[in-house]
Amino acid sequence: MANIKQQKKRNRRSLKQRDTNIRYRSTVRSGMKRLSADVEAGSPESAERAQELVKTIDRASARGAMHKNTAARRKARVARMLARQQQA
Repeated sequence: MANIKQQKKRNRRSLKQRDTNIRYRSTVRSGMKRLSADVEAGSPESAERAQELVKTIDRASARGAMHKNTAARRKARVARMLARQQQA
């Protein structure tokens, strides 16, 4: 445990930030699973869900909760899922 006042504050802030980042990554992961299930079921609202998911991925990337290349890869997967659904 830190003895310096500023370091104690920094530790508190980093824990809050970590929780926020975990929440963003978890939301993206859940959204990917939901979208995958929608696409498998042929749900008509999967395009709307994909649009929301892309926004969430962008937001997570902009905040630093997710690396930009990871965000790009996830968005590409979302696009690929939608393309497969429209082909079928």
